[in-house]
Amino acid sequence: MDSRYGELANSAPWYLDTSVPNVARVYDYLLGGKDNYAVDRRAAAELVRLIPDALRACHQNRQFLSRAVRFLASEAGIRQFIDIGTGLPTQGSVHEVAQDITPDARVMYVDYDPVVVSHAQALLVRNHATVAINGDLREPDQILSHPAVQALIDFTEPVAILLVAVLHFLRDDDKPHEVVDMLKAAMPAGSYLVLSHVTSDDISAEAARDVHNLYEQTTAPGAARTHSEIERFFDGMEMLEPGLVNVCNWRTWMRLPSPAIFYGGVARKGVRHEPGSS
Repeated sequence: MDSRYGELANSAPWYLDTSVPNVARVYDYLLGGKDNYAVDRRAAAELVRLIPDALRACHQNRQFLSRAVRFLASEAGIRQFIDIGTGLPTQGSVHEVAQDITPDARVMYVDYDPVVVSHAQALLVRNHATVAINGDLREPDQILSHPAVQALIDFTEPVAILLVAVLHFLRDDDKPHEVVDMLKAAMPAGSYLVLSHVTSDDISAEAARDVHNLYEQTTAPGAARTHSEIERFFDGMEMLEPGLVNVCNWRTWMRLPSPAIFYGGVARKGVRHEPGSS
């Protein structure tokens, strides 16, 4: 990240609440970023104490995102991306990976946190093919109809929608599966869904409870889900090999036997065939 827009550690703008851990800043710290405060670093340290594999898993999740975008841009021919729940900008962001492969790739960043959006906008001021807007995943219709999205993304052509490490911040009451169904419905045939999600399948019930309680004290309490619950997000789509797996094992040459903290997968929306059609 450009240091002109980082270095939050020494001073805080008046509008920032630095008394509560911010999930984007906690994740930024775990990835080695500088856009975080002491309260975020304490929360991150407690997370790693509860789940020692969490630090490694965050880096593996970021690597999964890079591999997925690289596949989409180089092999699947995707030229437009909507990344919802962007998080603070860091090395290997979607536009960097995609535009390195195909310079004409268009990237729309969407995040609920206005600070995240302001950081992204500052970094992207000279990149006219990449735009960042404020949007709430719980309101997918407003994201899809946003003027900036409509101006940048052509919904008559395939698009990749990225929901990486964001859906676990939607509780069941937020109807996350319905939210994803609305996004899938807007995607034309040949589009792709990239998704990763926190799971507690491979950790103890006690650790899962303690992490849940920790995140209840942050800006975005979350909900870990099981493999089958996460797999449901891909209903109606063609899952790419190797399916929904530990993110460290998605299309890598060496499969690692580490416990799953994030499951990740990529699926394609196929062409709908009407009954009686050939």
